Amino acid sequence: METKEIQKLIDFIAQSGLDEVNIETNELKIKVKRYGAAPVVYTSAPQAAAPAAVAAPVASATPTFAAEAPAAAEAAPSSNLITIKSPMIGTFYRASSPETPAFVSIGDEIKPGKPVCVIEAMKLFNEIESEISGKIVKVLVENATPVEFDQPLFLVEPA
Repeated sequence: METKEIQKLIDFIAQSGLDEVNIETNELKIKVKRYGAAPVVYTSAPQAAAPAAVAAPVASATPTFAAEAPAAAEAAPSSNLITIKSPMIGTFYRASSPETPAFVSIGDEIKPGKPVCVIEAMKLFNEIESEISGKIVKVLVENATPVEFDQPLFLVEPA
């Protein structure tokens, strides 16, 4: 397995909802876990260069998910707030392109059918529409970050 293949695999794992992946070939064994206290990567290969190639990309991909866990914990509404959640795994964008303004900001009124964000999944940009009426109270995800299925994106005060 070449370094590029390993990097593609790690990128795929970073974008997916998988917590653990085991891959075994004749040349290489890779075990990747996330959501623990620290990222754990076990590798064994006949060549000494392969573990170093695996360890560097995992270290850069894993902290993104560690940073998302506290955001999800904060998303628990403390009052009558409604949470808009991600309907899929992908990359969250607040606007349709970098040149356009965000679909919604804190304090904006929304109605059913109004786009609130875009989630990119497998090179397809999916416009996510509101299913409720209300006012945006908090944006829980930073622009251009990976999101999980059912991850809270916005807190809305119902109208």
